[in-house]
Amino acid sequence: MYLYIALGVLALIVLWIIASYNRFIRLVNRAKEAWADIDVQLKRRYDLIPNLVNTVKGYAEHERSAFENVTKARAAAMGARNLEEKGKAENMLTGALKSLLAVAEAYPDLKANQNFLELQRELSDTENKIQAARRFYNGNVRDLNIGLESFPGNVIADIFKFAKMEFFELEEGERAARSPVEVKF
Repeated sequence: MYLYIALGVLALIVLWIIASYNRFIRLVNRAKEAWADIDVQLKRRYDLIPNLVNTVKGYAEHERSAFENVTKARAAAMGARNLEEKGKAENMLTGALKSLLAVAEAYPDLKANQNFLELQRELSDTENKIQAARRFYNGNVRDLNIGLESFPGNVIADIFKFAKMEFFELEEGERAARSPVEVKF
């Protein structure tokens, strides 16, 4: 009789470990999928930037520093190796894009150019999608990290070496000062 009770308790513990392990696998995969969504939007942004720069360049050839800053920031963002570097590079790219769009404001013919207007609309749409993807990623990372820190999940996480993931955040100093990319027509 006691043997059956002991085996039943052991079976429940094994089932709980399996369920907890599978829960963490699900949470990790959701966070990775959310990061992939951010990457897709960032790639879209990177693809739009050369077109936007070339369109503006035709009207404002003497504004070379703005073009160089955008190009450097884009290269840095594409070459970032980890989440912290990616966040810093993306913040730098956002600032460079703001300055490029500010240059465009000085050229009325450019502001009326249909190609430029379409690129501005695409960039604005992409920025909104990046923001939504960041929120989705951070929500998934939050859920994973809570599971990793909460008892009894933390026991399973330690046994199977699940690790916390970093949030995709703005730098502390830029958080208050940053505003979304402004697109004026």
